[in-house]
Amino acid sequence: MPGRQRFANRREFLAATLAGTAAVALRGSATASEAAPPFPTYEKAQIAITLDLEMARNFPNWGDTHWDYEKGNLNQAAKDYTVAACNRVKARGGRIHTFVVGQVFEQENVEWLKQIAADGHPIGNHTYDHIYLLAHSPAELQYRFSRAPWLIGGRELPDVIRENIALTNIALKERIGVKTNGFRTPGGFATGLENREDIQNILLGLGFDWVSCRYPAHAGMEDLYGSGRKPSQLAFDEILRAQADSQPLRYSTGLIDVPMSPVSDIGAFRTGRWELESFLEAVEMGVNWAIENKAAFDFLAHPSCLGVVDGNFRAIDLICDLVAKSPEKAELVTLDAIVAKAKPQLSPEREPS
Repeated sequence: MPGRQRFANRREFLAATLAGTAAVALRGSATASEAAPPFPTYEKAQIAITLDLEMARNFPNWGDTHWDYEKGNLNQAAKDYTVAACNRVKARGGRIHTFVVGQVFEQENVEWLKQIAADGHPIGNHTYDHIYLLAHSPAELQYRFSRAPWLIGGRELPDVIRENIALTNIALKERIGVKTNGFRTPGGFATGLENREDIQNILLGLGFDWVSCRYPAHAGMEDLYGSGRKPSQLAFDEILRAQADSQPLRYSTGLIDVPMSPVSDIGAFRTGRWELESFLEAVEMGVNWAIENKAAFDFLAHPSCLGVVDGNFRAIDLICDLVAKSPEKAELVTLDAIVAKAKPQLSPEREPS
């Protein structure tokens, strides 16, 4: 990329990034003690493992695209992976924060979800049909509605969005017997819900005081599409840089956002067509950054994808291992726990950068 400073290695890049962050934090202040931190910090790094319970196109086979129309029709492999992952993390002293597409509650058997909830794994709302919240017309909300517009015909866009989210709250309560724990938008947005007070107010009106929707932009991924090559240095540098942009923030409406930390499994295995080893390297880099900076790390994955490329749970075990190696500096938590600790540090003035 023209004009971009290059660094010899990721360690050098990290040092420069932290120095730049510190300079921004100190600008206009006489001493470091007088400056507000650039993002919430914690006594221990807050490491969260989250799973979006939905089907993903291109998995398990690259030609699979029908999932776009039935995102919540989880296959048995995705459900089995979810349960096994939850059991694995619980055995290590943590819990996985899941986000469910409401369509799954139309399936005959949801005992697996009941067991997850009974074991203490929070279940959040991921809309009913995996809709695009930043859509400008009802047809843009979801492939399903474009194919069958009569499903939402005659209704205003805000009403369709509100109902689609509310339905998952109702379904979760009626079929599983638990209250929704948080909300995650389908897809991640580089600027989150900035300048979309309309969507923020819909979520606040439905009882959500926090969401997970920001996914910071990072370069270096697209050039690898379909190649299977090892990611470029730029890709790793950008993922590392984006960690500071992946920290909790508060919008002007009061809604709190807990961003997803790059790189997600979809970003790596669909967009970048990475090999597993490269993904593990990026995950380790991000978790270590959070530990070094007393920050948060929100690992985002999808059982329908990660279960295909990482059937032996290497990514999840790696995260648990990194936390176990630094018990005085890091802990496995859920997103609601991150919100509780970050909230006192998030002033109304601190908005998305």
